[in-house]
Amino acid sequence: MSIPISQPLEPMEAQLVDVVPNGKEWQYEPKWDGFRCIAFRDGKRLELQSKSGQSLTRYFPELVAALLKLPAKQFVLDGEIVIPVGQRLSFDDLLQRIHPAQSRVLKLSQLHPAWMVVFDLLVDARGNPLLDKPLKHRRRELERFAKAFDECESLWISPATLDVKVARRWFRGAGGSTDGVIAKRLDLPYEAGERTGMQKVKPIHSVDCVVGGFRYAEGKKIVGSLLLGLYDDQGLLNHVGFTSALSEVERQRLTPKLVKRIKPPGFTGNKPGGPSRWSTKRSSEWQPLKPDLVVEVSYDHFTGERFRHGTGLLRWRPDKAAAQCTIDQIEQGGTSLRLLHS
Repeated sequence: MSIPISQPLEPMEAQLVDVVPNGKEWQYEPKWDGFRCIAFRDGKRLELQSKSGQSLTRYFPELVAALLKLPAKQFVLDGEIVIPVGQRLSFDDLLQRIHPAQSRVLKLSQLHPAWMVVFDLLVDARGNPLLDKPLKHRRRELERFAKAFDECESLWISPATLDVKVARRWFRGAGGSTDGVIAKRLDLPYEAGERTGMQKVKPIHSVDCVVGGFRYAEGKKIVGSLLLGLYDDQGLLNHVGFTSALSEVERQRLTPKLVKRIKPPGFTGNKPGGPSRWSTKRSSEWQPLKPDLVVEVSYDHFTGERFRHGTGLLRWRPDKAAAQCTIDQIEQGGTSLRLLHS
């Protein structure tokens, strides 16, 4: 017995658009905030493949065990690995799983077990490949297959709807544990590595932040990025991310102004470049600033008390007091677990 799909398999991806598309040809799903994963089972062999084609198998032993308990002895599933902590999904706990020590991985898998939210079936339990079938057919087969998930709390089928009003409601609730909305063409096959049949809409928010420090560009005495901070309930200024959305002219103009404002400590709470396995020598090299400069930045996702990605610099806010830049500006969504349990 052998599954009729070879590894690695490039997952079908989505094109970023500005609005949720409307039409009878679309199916809508929440965009889950986790690791994309394709699960291959062939008898007793189970492999978890990342979006980039790398193996995730050793990092999620609890998911391997759950998938091997399914009655189907062969299948290929496409989905997202997530980790629920309380009523939210934690991307930070997900990142901690990519650890070289197996003992650490096992400990974390028991402390906060991972789930797999499945949204596509590429090979069914009879070994039939479904990639050439339209999504409408694959979704119907997935719903049949997923009846076995009832016996395992680690495996879930992603909600899906044909109602654009529901999709827009999901989009408005995004920003915490979900990351927007995915729209998929019902009439198209699974196109590995392509973006033609899927669209994603991600929320963009803005927030006012204190510039608590800056980093020089690599190998130059010119500003490379601004380090952003927000005040917590105790009045501590915590580092929450950065923006490097500066033109060369802006960097040249800004550098002497910031150099004159260098003044420790900059951040009074969590600081940039704190000890972690992600730190590098350069990440700990930064210049503290007197915390009275305020910028408005755009961001797509805030999790684990920081911006997931770099932010966009919208404007300087000389009219805004630094003390007004508090963490409660951030909207913390919590819709995802309710969606799964509904």
